[in-house]
Amino acid sequence: MTHVFHREPRNHYPRAVDGQGPWLIDADGNRYLDASGGAAVSCLGHGHPAVIEAIQAQLGRLAYSHSGFFTSDPMENLATHLASRAPGDLDRVYFVSGGSEAVEAALKLARQYHVERGESQRSCFIARRQSYHGNTLGALAVGGNAWRRAPFAPLLAEVSHVSPCYAYRDQRPGESATDYVERLARELEAEILRLGVDRVIAFFAEPVVGATLGAVPALPGYFLKVREICDRYGVLMILDEVMCGMGRTGTLFACEQEGVVPDIVCVAKGLAGGYQPIGAVIASARIYDAIQAGSGAFQHGHTYTGHTLACAAALAVQQTIERDGLLERVRTMGSRLDDALRARFGEHPHVGDIRGRGLFFGLEMVADRATKRPFAPQAKLHAAIKREAMARGLMCYPMGGTIDGRQGDHVLLAPPYIIEDSHLELIVTRLAASIDAAIERIDTARGSNHDAAVLDPA
Repeated sequence: MTHVFHREPRNHYPRAVDGQGPWLIDADGNRYLDASGGAAVSCLGHGHPAVIEAIQAQLGRLAYSHSGFFTSDPMENLATHLASRAPGDLDRVYFVSGGSEAVEAALKLARQYHVERGESQRSCFIARRQSYHGNTLGALAVGGNAWRRAPFAPLLAEVSHVSPCYAYRDQRPGESATDYVERLARELEAEILRLGVDRVIAFFAEPVVGATLGAVPALPGYFLKVREICDRYGVLMILDEVMCGMGRTGTLFACEQEGVVPDIVCVAKGLAGGYQPIGAVIASARIYDAIQAGSGAFQHGHTYTGHTLACAAALAVQQTIERDGLLERVRTMGSRLDDALRARFGEHPHVGDIRGRGLFFGLEMVADRATKRPFAPQAKLHAAIKREAMARGLMCYPMGGTIDGRQGDHVLLAPPYIIEDSHLELIVTRLAASIDAAIERIDTARGSNHDAAVLDPA
């Protein structure tokens, strides 16, 4: 009997009682290798002594003060740490309690920026299909996850969605990478022109698309084209690095690898690595200056903005990443994980694509590699993989609806930055066994006939 309103009430959840490095332990003593960091959160693993010490020290002094009355050393020091390491003129940090709140704050900040400058007619956002920006109503509206949006569609603000940079499925036969990027750029520009050149607030995107597409990075040059178009029409570029940022892809900010500086960037998850709930919006100096010179106040706020204990935890996490050289470690171990995944799944009949950066990888499942046919949605392959993986002591992050919100399955991997070679071997071995067992169950249920478990290619 439980009084918890679990996210899936029909499920039975093991009770987590302990965490040690990349491992979680349940009440029965079962150990689970956290190969997904929960949802790409636990970048330092569990029970890190430096972070625990920092939290305990801050708790002994001050846990909370309201940001409408006070600032605090943890908030000031964390903001300085982030701003001094952010690219370009990203200079001012607004703290929230998580990723969805960061996105909501970014949406409102972008709108207010234009209002302060006398362009109150700007009221439109453009984002991408098959994206995910959070579960609150504003974040759902800008997000392009069709499955998550559907039940709440009547409540959502109208947002335009253009194509993602999803080369595995959307790059046309014979189309070069350059031509594909150009086509996507033309699509974005055409949407700005359709809406009105003076009506668009911002373009919103994930540098590496996370849970919805499964760690899909853009092709080289894509974000440079996007930046150019945004600048041409006075449109802000907002990058959602809630999942892919804070070192996950091998640089502190994922956009560093794209050669662009957004006007606003959203971070969370790896900011405090799960040790406290916190997120942040980092804005450029010109956006901050426009607010300061205009009304003088950002018309937004939450009870736990700049939460003292959360900021102390996040600062300890970020200092540990820097002190221990973990960005370099992410790149090194990420390269080894890439090699291991390609060695084991490169010719797997049901793994169509392996993609990612740093310690952030996705495997797209297919019923047929040659045609890229997905398994039928009703097979729920992603759910079967998750069950099989948990039974083998492996936490991974499978999702369905990869292609259009209904069709397609993938598995997301986002292990802690402290991962060892022995853990990589376990991840690949256990994941392979879990995928094969899940497909075998589907085969058995469908009478060993793949055609009954995949979509009609017509």
